[in-house]
Formats: sequence, structure tokens, C-alpha cells
Amino acid sequence: MVLIGGGRGRDGSNNDINGFRNRGRGYLARAAVSIVQVGGPAYRVGFGGGAASSMLQGENESTLDFNAVQRGDAEMEQKMNRVIRACNEMGDKSLIDVIHDQGAGGPANVLKELVEKSGGWVQIRNIRVGDPTMSVLEIYVAEFQERTGFLIRPENIENFQAICNREKVGCEILGEVTGDLRFVVRDSLDNTTPVDIDLPVLLGEIPQKSFEDTRRSFGGKPMNIPADLTVMSALRDVLRLVSVGSKRFLTNKVDRAVTGLIAQQQCCGPLQLTVANVAVVAQSHLGKTGIATAIGEQSIKMLVDPAAGARMAVGECLTNLVWSKIEDLEKVKCSANWMWAPKLSGEGAALYDAAAAMRDVMIAVGMAVDGGKDSLSMATMVGDEMVKSPRELVISAYAATPDILKVVNPDIKNIGSSLLFIDLSGDKHRLGGTALGHVLQQMGDVCPDVDDAQVLKNGFLAVQELIGKSLIRAGHDRSDGGLITTLLEMAFSGNCGLDITLEGDCTVFEKLFGEELGLVVECDTDRLAEVTAVLASHGVSGVTIGHSTDTGRVQVSYNGENVVDEEMVVLRSWWEETSYQLEKLQMNPACADEEKAAIYARKGPSYNLSFTPEPAPAELLARKDKPKVAILRDEGSNSDREMTSAFYSAGFEPWDICMKDLLAGTVNLDDFRGLAAVGGFSYADVPESAKGWAATILFNPRLKKMFTEFYERPDTFTLGICNGCQLFGLLGWIPEVGIAPEKQPRFVKNISGRFESRWSTVKVQKSKAMMLQGMEDLVFGIHVDHGEGRLHFPDEAVLESVVKGGMTPMVYVDDEGQATERYPFNPNGSIGGLAGLCSSDGRHLALMPHPERVFLPWQAHYLPEEMKDLQVSPWMQMFRNAYNWCVKNS
Repeated sequence: MVLIGGGRGRDGSNNDINGFRNRGRGYLARAAVSIVQVGGPAYRVGFGGGAASSMLQGENESTLDFNAVQRGDAEMEQKMNRVIRACNEMGDKSLIDVIHDQGAGGPANVLKELVEKSGGWVQIRNIRVGDPTMSVLEIYVAEFQERTGFLIRPENIENFQAICNREKVGCEILGEVTGDLRFVVRDSLDNTTPVDIDLPVLLGEIPQKSFEDTRRSFGGKPMNIPADLTVMSALRDVLRLVSVGSKRFLTNKVDRAVTGLIAQQQCCGPLQLTVANVAVVAQSHLGKTGIATAIGEQSIKMLVDPAAGARMAVGECLTNLVWSKIEDLEKVKCSANWMWAPKLSGEGAALYDAAAAMRDVMIAVGMAVDGGKDSLSMATMVGDEMVKSPRELVISAYAATPDILKVVNPDIKNIGSSLLFIDLSGDKHRLGGTALGHVLQQMGDVCPDVDDAQVLKNGFLAVQELIGKSLIRAGHDRSDGGLITTLLEMAFSGNCGLDITLEGDCTVFEKLFGEELGLVVECDTDRLAEVTAVLASHGVSGVTIGHSTDTGRVQVSYNGENVVDEEMVVLRSWWEETSYQLEKLQMNPACADEEKAAIYARKGPSYNLSFTPEPAPAELLARKDKPKVAILRDEGSNSDREMTSAFYSAGFEPWDICMKDLLAGTVNLDDFRGLAAVGGFSYADVPESAKGWAATILFNPRLKKMFTEFYERPDTFTLGICNGCQLFGLLGWIPEVGIAPEKQPRFVKNISGRFESRWSTVKVQKSKAMMLQGMEDLVFGIHVDHGEGRLHFPDEAVLESVVKGGMTPMVYVDDEGQATERYPFNPNGSIGGLAGLCSSDGRHLALMPHPERVFLPWQAHYLPEEMKDLQVSPWMQMFRNAYNWCVKNS
């Protein structure tokens, strides 16, 4: 299994980018411009990493291999990115002339590339080091991460340093641009010049290097299906493959809602199963444009035929991306990540064939690669044996989408709807390199391929038109596990049965488990003619193969013979089994058992809108005399932008306030009516969640006095979400001031023993909470993303007082809407299902879930069909209540 991550962005000029709108490397900078780096200190990590990634493991000494491994620092990266974003949002007044990230080669590469058209000098000792024993060579070439290089004009340096200081990230003025086309590295420790090179010579035309290799025949044998193999036994084994089955073991432990810009993530449907085709990120909380991205990879097929595998990786990527409406197929760009061992005999030739095949199929469909990475060290010596990884090419495609709402997911929406199969393979059924071959321990001799790229392109354009015209309700691609897996995943996520009738000239195993390119769409039966007409207009045919049912059974016949007839929940349990086994290894096994039992026959959440959610009136948003709210964050916080947008959309004037502002005295809380402490991982949750943040307040007399006075003012309110909720507990603000420290309720580690990312259902209870007034009995979904959210009461008397006093405003509920402590409905195990607390006067509210990440309907991970016309989410009412309270109590 390959885990791959990446980011996508879109700048204000409507260009899709991965980086920054300012100039990059190769810009002709003027003399005397400063060479600057921002980020973490130097360490002896990633030393020789760029070279090691292209060497077979074991060719170096073990110490060199270990030193070459890079280590990430997510908190440092976030602080650095905040600096970049602050400059980017200055538009034409940005302080940055040129930007380039540090990667392979470390400072040696990024610094010379910043000035490659101009020349310059740097002082190596101005680079901060975390390890004082590092040599000049190690400082110069080690690939310590989370650093970026800049060229900044002298008149902008002071303001740039102020931004870095505000974000608590190091800023190093290393040298200057000279204009002499030389790159010089100086060492002030001994007044030497370790590097003095002529840039045109170094960066000029380098002679092409020739590599010689010989293609090696794979020599696979034709697939041999055992005579006694049944469809059901094959299906059970295929569904249990980690490449085919549920990926729940991955998705529930990482934050899938941070930023509040996630319009589509890995999960979908009422049960939030891991079957989504495409990821979609909004460009803003206040618009509908965004970015769609999808992945394709076919490593096992590459063992059979590297060229076919590369084409299939492109095909899978496109048949995933197709489910989000994009602006134009020809504007699709992608990153190609290669993982290979090309120095081994035959592997270099295989890599060449794969790269050429990828190029040709992309040209044919109209997309292009604009970047990528390679790891060409994918082999190692184990004893006397050379062990190599499978050949791997991961295609990550991305494109602009004009409407983030135009997304089609696999979960079937309507009972009785028609299912159409769109074959993009020309009725081929090759089994080499498939999941069926995997479970039979056979590779086969011929694997699926893209025989006609025009058919793939036509199919893409046809589905895009269907989405644009809202003619289809669900859709999924045929890939790992074959057509039967495609259909089952649509039924699993839609929580329904299927009645499927298939016909053909091939064997039943080829029909059900073949992994040629294809698509399945769900449409209303009365619109079937419209759908087929659109397909025909693009030269693509669709065959009706069945419909969804409410029987709870999956029935599949092939050429008149029943080959699958089983309860859907039984098949789904097979699909979930491997994920469940992996879950037990990384969390409290009792919780894994509890979730397995809970999801077996789940019907899904039952929401209840106890009021009609409405957006704030336009005239209110246009007012100039808005109440001010401080959006408070500290080092490691990450939920401030969505909190800002939620309050802004309710009529507030939100201010971005970091703790450094308060510590420096540049901002005071006196001017604010509200304070919202945001979620995230302040100080990386060391030693525990929010303790570092609380310490900056409690152990600073001036800040402690400022916060206490704000809390006690009768015209103020506070909201603490997630990390901010934990902060309020440690400050003693909830449920009320004055509780003895040893009796103070606090938020401790989840009962599962790990971070939980869930789309949970909560109920608003009658309480004193001002922000939740008029929302009683609301039952709705909400984002939960935390590792320490279990509400612990050291003193039962305090718990009893809180419950009786109406200070428990929200609880986690099960599918019947009842408060629960059962996992996973209650993701942290809080007593009584409590999701937060409020003060006795209702002005102060602390919640572990994230309402600010779902104040708009498209931010919800799941919405019933009857709620998809909502203008705003019901959680918007919280922020409108706060606004109305401020106006009333002015």
C-alpha cells in the first residue's frame, strides 16, 4: 500500500497552482535584494536525501541511509505557510519578490536557484542550527524540511520580519543578490569561502547522459481459474483485500474537515463509507468555485506490462476525477509520482516504456503533467537476496471546478432507480494483474489496458455533461475488484439492495472481476432516455444492468444463472473485515469491536430540524457598525479561518488575534464583544491538549488579568471549540469560575486511545447557552476532530450540578437520536454523551465538535436529499444568536 499526500491551491488570477502567485526561481532579480530563508533550524536530517532516493538501499553505509531520511515538522510548516499567505493576501503589495521551497539538495539547491539568473552571496552561519555539531557541508546540503527561500527588497525586510515574528517562525537574512552571476557561500567562523561558483557553468546546458538497459519479458502464464472456484468464495477473498476493501482504518484518524473548505472528502453516504471517487476543495467559504483532485495507480498491472499499467493509472485517475464537474478536460494537470528500482536489469527499460505510454495517452486525452516526484531506490538487499517493490506510478490530477456542488458520489440515492454500465474498454475482459489474480496467487499474462484513448475521452465528456444537467444521482468507476465491487460499493454506501442482470460471451469471472475501464451511473428511471441520448451524442453506449431495491439483498445473475444472492450487510461485513483487523492494532480493540457490531446493520442517522435555518439578511452584512469578535489562536491552531467566516457571515467584524499580539501589547481585548478560541493543536498538544496555551495566560499576570476582566464583563461572550474548548476547561471558565482545581471538569484522551475524525450526530438540549437558544431538539451532523475530547468529571457532585443547572447544551446521539456513550456514535466516550459545557449565565460556551466547519450545507459530509436545498446549515443559527445578543445588549 502506498500512502500519498499533497496540497492543491488556486490563486486569484484563476490559475491552478501548487505554490504561490509571486515569481519563482529563474527571475532576474536586481542587485542588493536580500536573500532570506524562513522555517525551522538546521538538523542532520535528509543529509544526502536527494541522492539516496535514487540509490538502491544497502549501497550506502547504514548511518548514511538513516541520515538521508527526512523528518517533517507540521507545526513549523504551518507557521511558515501563514507567513507566505499573509504576504500573498497583500496582493500587488506583497513583500515577496521571489519564492522557492527547500527540498532536495537543501540550502545548496534552493539558494542558488533563487539567484540563478543574477548571482549572489550568502553567509552560511546565518542559518540557525538546532545541532551545533553540524559541519558547513551538512548545513549546506542537508534537506531539513519546512523551509522556504525568498528574495525580498531591503525596504520590505522590516515588515517581513514583523510578520515572521508574529507567527513565531525564524527569519534568516542570509545574503544579497549581486548581479555578477556567481554564487558565493561565506563562512564567518573562519573567514573562508567554502563555495564560489560560476552559475552559467553550473546551470548551463548539461550533456545528456545515456542509459543502456534491456527489456525483459515478463513471462506470465495465462490465468487459470480453478474448476471448483465459486463466485461467492472469490468475492469474499477479493473484498477482503486491503486494496479493495474499506479504508476506514486510514480515514478516521486524520482531520478531514479542517479549514471548512472541504466540499468532498474520502467518505460519503449516510454511513460515511470510504468509497468517494474525487476530492473537492472550495476556493472560499463565500463562493462556489474550487478545485477537484483525484488519484490513479495500478502497480500490480505494471508488473505484467509497465506500459499498460501506466495507461491504466491515467485512466483510473480520469474515471475518478470525472465525478466532479470541471471547467475543461484540457485544463486538467497532474503530478506523476514514480516509485521504481531502475538500476536493476530490465527495470530501467520498463520505466522508460511506462513513461512513454503515460505521455502518449495524456496527449491523446488532452491532459498534461506539470510536476512530480520520484523515488528510484525501491530495492534493498536482505541477506543475499535483492528485494524490490512493485513498480508504482501515482497520477494525481487536479482541475478547477466552477461549482463545488456539482459532485456525484457512489452512494445510491433512490430505491428503484436504474443502474447503467458504461464500458470504456471495447468489451475486453483481461484478468492479468487484477484483484482476482491476487487472491488466486496468479499474475496472468495480459492485463487491462487503454486500447482507445478517444473512447476514454468521450466517456469523460459524456459524464461531465450528465453531471452538468443533473441527470445522474450516483456514479462509480470500475477498478480494483471489478464490476461486482463497483456495484457493491454503491449499494454499501447507499445502504440498499441490488437486482442486477448481466449478459455476455466471457466467463462469469471475467465479467464480474475484470478491471477494464468502465463506469456505473444511477439515474431516475423516467430520465433514462435522456441519459442514453447524452451518452450516444458522445459516441458512448450505456447498458441498463439493473436497479436498486429495498430488500436488503444483492442478487446478480449472469446469462440467466444466479451467481450472487446474499444479504447486503453480510457482503459489506466482508468488505469491512480487513479494515477492522487493522483497526484493532492501532486503537483500543474494544472500540474496534464495538464499531464492528454497530455498523453491521446501521440504517444511518435521523436528523431533525427544530427550526428553519436562514442566512443573515444582506443589509445586516453591509452595516459598518458591526460588533467585533476576536478570533483567538496560538502556535499550532488551525481552525481560525473557518471561524472567521462563520462569524463574518452572521454580521460580525472578526479580527485575527494571535497570542503574540496580546503578549506584545499591540492588541487588547477591551474593544471586543466576543472571543472565539479556535481548534487545532496548540504547541503540538505537548504535554497535553491546550496546556501550553493555557499556561501562556495563567502564568502571565497581565494576560491573566486581561482575560479575567473580559470574562467578567456582562456585555461579552466567549466560544471555545475543540482546542479552545479544552483551553476554557483549563482556565476554569466552564462550567463556572470557582471550582476547586482538583474538581474541575476537563477533557482527557478519547476512549479509543487515538485521534478521531468523525461526522457525528449531536442533539441540542435545553440549556442556558446563549448561542444555542431556540435550537433545542435540533438533531444534526457535525464535524468531530480531536484526540482528547472525553469530558471527565473528577467530582460527581459537579456533574450533577451541571446537569441540573442546564449547563450541558449538546450531546452525542445514536441513529435513534438518543444520547449515547456507545462508540463510534460517541467518538470519545464522554459520560452521558456530553459534547460540551456552558456557564450558568449562558454567555460562555465550550464545545468539542466543530459547528464553524459546517455553517454552510456543502460543508456537511452527509445531507439527506430533502435537506439539500438549505441555504445555510442549522449551525449558522449559533452565530446569528450571538449577533442578536450583542445588538440586544449593546
